Amino acid sequence: MKLKQTGFARFANGFTLLELLVVMVIIGMLAGFVAPKFFAQIGKSETKTARAQLDALEKALDQYRLDVGHYPATELGLQVLTERPTGEAKWSGPYLKKSVPLDPWSHPYIYKFPGEHGEYDLQSYGKDGQPGGTGEAQDIVSW
Repeated sequence: MKLKQTGFARFANGFTLLELLVVMVIIGMLAGFVAPKFFAQIGKSETKTARAQLDALEKALDQYRLDVGHYPATELGLQVLTERPTGEAKWSGPYLKKSVPLDPWSHPYIYKFPGEHGEYDLQSYGKDGQPGGTGEAQDIVSW
């Protein structure tokens, strides 16, 4: 007796090369559309992180000024937020729970007192680590 062959029997042998190529092309096209948007989001999140760190450093500098009476000199830098400077009896730190962070691109933040744009200037040069720039290389500043 001969068994009747159903419509599903032809799929039992697997996919053809043409079907696999079509699927790979579709996956490649999807990746081509999604990947740039995904990596753009990563750049935006690094910029947002830098802005949040600048805000935290500004608050710590303001607390330092309230305790000591002035902002730290440029030469002392941001390290005074975690380590007592010599000759500052009113220092009540540390003003940060951890050490002074690097920016999201592993560059140190630039601090100047007195500042050109305010009482002090605090900034990150962005991804390229150089002044100026656009996009992810744009400077992130406190003013």
